[in-house]
Amino acid sequence: MALHAELHRHLGGSVVPRILWRYFHRQGSPLAERFPTYPEFEDFYTRPRNTLEDYLELHTLVEHVQTLETLPYFIYRLLRGAYVFEDLAYLEIRYTPYLRTDPSLDEADRLKQMRQVIETVGQASQQQEYPIVTSQILCLHSRLPSHINRAMLEAAVESDYVCAIDLAGGDKPYRERMEEWIELYKYALARGLKTTAHLYETLDGCHPELLPYVSRIGHGIQIPLHYPELLPELARRGQCLEVCPTTYLKTGTLPSLDPLKIVFDRCFEAGVDIAICTDNAGLHNVRLPFEYENLLTHDIINFEQLKLCQEAAFRHAFAWPYKDRPASLLSELQQGVAAASLVALEA
Repeated sequence: MALHAELHRHLGGSVVPRILWRYFHRQGSPLAERFPTYPEFEDFYTRPRNTLEDYLELHTLVEHVQTLETLPYFIYRLLRGAYVFEDLAYLEIRYTPYLRTDPSLDEADRLKQMRQVIETVGQASQQQEYPIVTSQILCLHSRLPSHINRAMLEAAVESDYVCAIDLAGGDKPYRERMEEWIELYKYALARGLKTTAHLYETLDGCHPELLPYVSRIGHGIQIPLHYPELLPELARRGQCLEVCPTTYLKTGTLPSLDPLKIVFDRCFEAGVDIAICTDNAGLHNVRLPFEYENLLTHDIINFEQLKLCQEAAFRHAFAWPYKDRPASLLSELQQGVAAASLVALEA
């Protein structure tokens, strides 16, 4: 039975390296010539980078091949892996739809095509074979112009497949457009959308001005590490951190997992929830259960704290339609079976 919720997974970083390598070879991509054997591609694709900016450049490898025609192929394989290998019951898929439109079109037609992209992702996510509850988070992009971000927000408001917006693309450019981001986030909340943003992931992304307008905080690890005085306010608002452990090693943000113990300890003490996530499972070549196991084996958290994080993921999920998480439903089912068996024995 699927048991887990994943709140922070980018579509561009979700494709596991072997599937991507095979796709390049089947399509005769120039990257097939550059990487004739899989091991060298895996090493290139999954090795750590020095900075977040270097790391984000890898997304462009995938964005240009995730088109209207190929999105169902990638979505199917994402859901298959998530259901079979990760036991996911719930998945929020985030991406920038404009970057999946046809670059040969003029801008007006690309803006129209964004809605087709959202519809395609939504329909492809309705898999009977791998029944995961899914929803979309559209990523406004810090390097795209204002009118394109506004068009994406309007598309998010109009789509039943979208539950929230995000702000991604690198956190260094946030500052110069902060008034714009706040305006867009206020509008999103007023129209009934949930909100998250890549904030306090790195020391360049520490922008307290945006915190009041996010339902959840993408990463947010610099708050307990360097700004713990903000934690009581996060707890008061009921905001949850989306912590993605492997990311911080891949981007050079942390030298090891050890500082995450401070993150978890201070958040638990302050009453701030954490959902453990993968961020870019394909880029990292890891899956959500590995993130759990890695935190346990490095003594970052214990099993009781893991359970609290797993419960928090469902509690803060933007589109989980049930009151309880699957583990609770399974426990009720087991209790019912046990009671029925007892009645049968007594009879």
